Amino acid sequence: MKIIIIGAGEVGFNIAQRLSEENHDVIVIEKDPNKISHIQNVIDVQAVLGSGTNPSILNEAGIKESDIIVAATDSDEANLIACFFAQHLTDYITKIARVRNPDYMKHREIFNQDFLNIDLIINPQSEMVASMLKLMEVPGASEVIDFVDGRIKLIGITIKNNSPLIGQKLSSFNDYSQAILVGVIVRGEKVIIPSGQDTIQPNDLIYFVAHREETPNIFRLLNLREEGLSRVIIIGGGETGLALATSLDTTNINTKIIEKDSQRCLELAEKLKKVVVLNGDGADREFLIEENIADVDILVVITEDDENNVLISLLGKALGAKKTVTKIGKLSYIPLVSAIGIDTVVSPRLSAIRAILQYIRKGKVICVAPLKGEGAEAIEFEALETSDIVNIPLSKVKFPKEAIIGAIVRGEEIIIPKGHNMIKPHDHLIIFALKGAIPKLEKLFTVKLEYF
Repeated sequence: MKIIIIGAGEVGFNIAQRLSEENHDVIVIEKDPNKISHIQNVIDVQAVLGSGTNPSILNEAGIKESDIIVAATDSDEANLIACFFAQHLTDYITKIARVRNPDYMKHREIFNQDFLNIDLIINPQSEMVASMLKLMEVPGASEVIDFVDGRIKLIGITIKNNSPLIGQKLSSFNDYSQAILVGVIVRGEKVIIPSGQDTIQPNDLIYFVAHREETPNIFRLLNLREEGLSRVIIIGGGETGLALATSLDTTNINTKIIEKDSQRCLELAEKLKKVVVLNGDGADREFLIEENIADVDILVVITEDDENNVLISLLGKALGAKKTVTKIGKLSYIPLVSAIGIDTVVSPRLSAIRAILQYIRKGKVICVAPLKGEGAEAIEFEALETSDIVNIPLSKVKFPKEAIIGAIVRGEEIIIPKGHNMIKPHDHLIIFALKGAIPKLEKLFTVKLEYF
């Protein structure tokens, strides 16, 4: 597949890197010579110096022979114009644009077939807010990702130092009344596809699959406390803070939003009904104590300053907040802040990358979710009737060692697979895979499963 990416910022760079590793033909258009030089030195892609809004540059990049164009610059207008020219330069190309301005999102009709005809609009803010709301559905989790239209949840849990799970072999989970398969362990900066002989260690981040209705039972089986959510404090009253507060405004969750700018507080108060708006500094220790931070179930820190967000989150944890959700813009910071005690990190750039990768991987792939640290992915796809892996025992399928089937979803049933289980046509499979296994999976499922 030939893919043009416009913009070599963090989003464009990471998408180009991931797709290049999967042997796609990637062309990156960037007007900054320094970024062009960097991307040529690091990634095996073709780089074109120039603006993606210039039709001549698009033609030079091979727009007429390309399958997909991803406009991922920091300028919404440039992204839209690039898609506009792509529409007129070639008839058959999939157009994806990153659009951050919420005012544009209020007029989605401009993106439809009658005008710009953009196939996918990625709004990082809405993607990130959706991620935070999913986390609030399972307060005890570090990460929650929906599969099978939300019926199945991929849950990431951080193992605390006093957890009774420490030292347990994963094979011991087979003794529980409900089978549980841990598909990925993130241990520091190392990502592991585990076997039954692996043991759980303090501070491990483990991922497992659960039916939405069975989540409380699994938490109980694993001796994990799954407490209800009653109090939330949001620090940062920007557009993301407002969007999250607006979603919580319709719930019974006691929510407060803290913002330093007094004028912005007035604007927030006019738009919110139940959420309490406070004018103050989220980095002020005494202020947080006055607001009973120790009784807060989730402290959401989403100002525009990464360093400030980390410091406020650590302060909130020290003062007793049960859980922190921290916005981090720079992707390179994510592994570092996770290692110093930040519970959960959300990133607008990472949200955009996830949404774009999911759309690009065509065929029967339903959902793609890069996991924490970006070293692994969880992938949902549908098995086709013509596949060589249907109707034979899994023990006879030559599956990459760096990947594991975490669950088979058959209608409303979730099957935690064992060697004797068989995949049937139209089953949805949830696979955990290290980045290096993606090309192997692609080769395994080529044609038969239309994997990519």
